[in-house]
Amino acid sequence: MPSFSWRVWPALVGLFFPHAVAAEEPSLLDGWHDVWFLRFLVNMLGYATIIVPGYFLISYFKRSNYLDRGSGLCYPAIKACVFGGEDKSGLLDDVSLSSRNEPDSGSSLKHALRLIFCAAGLQVSYLTWGVLQERVMTRSYGAASPDQEGEKFKDSQFLVFMNRILALTVSGLWCVLFKQPRHGAPMYKYSFASLSNIMSSWCQYEALKFISFPTQVLAKASKVIPVMLMGKIVSRKSYEYWEYFTAALISVGVSMFLLSSSAGKHPSTVTTFSGVVILVGYIVFDSFTSNWQDNLFKYKMSSVQMMFGVNLFSCLLTVGSLLEQGAFFESLSFMARHSEFAFHAVLLSVCSACGQLFIFYTINQFGAAVFTIIMTLRQAFAILLSCFLYGHAVTVVGGFGIAVVFLALFLRVYARSRVKSSRQSAPPQKV
Repeated sequence: MPSFSWRVWPALVGLFFPHAVAAEEPSLLDGWHDVWFLRFLVNMLGYATIIVPGYFLISYFKRSNYLDRGSGLCYPAIKACVFGGEDKSGLLDDVSLSSRNEPDSGSSLKHALRLIFCAAGLQVSYLTWGVLQERVMTRSYGAASPDQEGEKFKDSQFLVFMNRILALTVSGLWCVLFKQPRHGAPMYKYSFASLSNIMSSWCQYEALKFISFPTQVLAKASKVIPVMLMGKIVSRKSYEYWEYFTAALISVGVSMFLLSSSAGKHPSTVTTFSGVVILVGYIVFDSFTSNWQDNLFKYKMSSVQMMFGVNLFSCLLTVGSLLEQGAFFESLSFMARHSEFAFHAVLLSVCSACGQLFIFYTINQFGAAVFTIIMTLRQAFAILLSCFLYGHAVTVVGGFGIAVVFLALFLRVYARSRVKSSRQSAPPQKV
């Protein structure tokens, strides 16, 4: 990180967080890592050192008419990154939809076995991922006895990098081994979804320091509301009355849970103001990611190509920011000191990468409705598993709020499937 920042951060701490100045002044330089807002700013500064020069380079190549006069070894790479392979006139319908196997293409037994395989893969991948996520961010490592505190891992950005580097490797191998369609999206357009995806993942990890895991799961379930808002802003989408109704039900259920929750036996069950702010950041970033990816899918590309492009920029941004802060080698040192954490970090990455592949395969084989049902059940199981393993307390009103949220989600899936079936069965209009 630039040297001037060591003089700026103490002043910012005193300005935004005056309670932190109660300690002696020399400790401010050592303790700024504990202020999530400053870590957020430092991460964004690190990304800016890569994004801003990239923006000026792209602007230069476009202004200088490089596409017509360019040549040399770098020309194909620059052409793909800045201009893309072909224009938007080559848009095709969704590749996943066109290649999806219909349920009656094979025997009923094979169809059922495929469905069980997809459901089991999604549940195992993401339930394990959720349990490990809470373990890494809320528990300490290296405590020789229950009386000792041990050492907590604090850098959420490194966990994001670990997840993305393995996902990049898996998607890259998939693209090499299996033929993928050509698409015309300029590579730099993936960086928008990549940046918002990085920040949403960072907020997801960071929020667990301030809120309980069940609260985070419910907040993720309620992201359909900001997704709809982003859809109207980014994609100019319109929605049906039942979509607004189910979104209102979800907000009511989440409000019931949050207002009824109280501090339990474990400090991680406390929901703080910082946790709510970080959760809002997660929902906003994640909503933008999904809507921007929808726009990118208008180009002829597969889901694995999308996975590769987004994770490629995610790795570049996170490793650059980590190296600038000096946090990359500190995290590796933490892994060397605590082999249990190293195992958890690698397993987190494996679950994340496998989960993404199961998502693509499930949607390809059974469609978005079946996938949504499986993932909705996964969220319910995740709350129950977290309460069982980590002792989170849920009141009766909070439990009723959880039930309202998942009822609204299932109503949403049912209404969407009815609308699609009615459109498919409707006779074509005569011209």
